[in-house]
Formats: sequence, C-alpha cells, structure tokens
Amino acid sequence: MNDAFKALSDPTRRRILELLSDRDLSAGEIAEYFDISKPSISHHLSSLKAAGLVLDERKGQNIIYSLNMTIFQELVKWFYDFSKGGTHT
Repeated sequence: MNDAFKALSDPTRRRILELLSDRDLSAGEIAEYFDISKPSISHHLSSLKAAGLVLDERKGQNIIYSLNMTIFQELVKWFYDFSKGGTHT
C-alpha cells in the first residue's frame, strides 16, 4: 500500500487516474492530455502499474490501461478503518 500512496503523491499520476476513471485508454491517448514527453507518460504509467493502481492489457499494437479497482477498494477500506480508529496492518 505504501507504493500506492507514493504514486498518488504526484499530480500527473492523479490526473492519469482521473482520466482512466472515465474510460480505458492507451498511453498515446493519455499523452494527448499532457504537455510532457511520451517517455515521461510511460514513466508515470510504470509507477502506477508498479503500485497496483492500473492494469495493462495488450490489444493489437496498443497497450490499454485501466484502473485496478481492487487496490482502490483496499485504500478506501484503510481510510475508513483509520477514521474509525480500527486496527491497522
């Protein structure tokens, strides 16, 4: 979960997640929303993938990125438990 929090600390990665919350996108489609290089977008996507926040699937020549809702459910549960003063792992 630490990797997820680290990944979420970057505003570009948060924006990528917001874009993916609307629909699954390729790296090229994601890059269209930013004024940074495609290698930088790839780096951000790699960080999100390593943190388990996004999933990727090859479709033809493209890699399509989508949100990994399981990790978001775990994060929400952690915040809920934290706010209730529950036991933390």
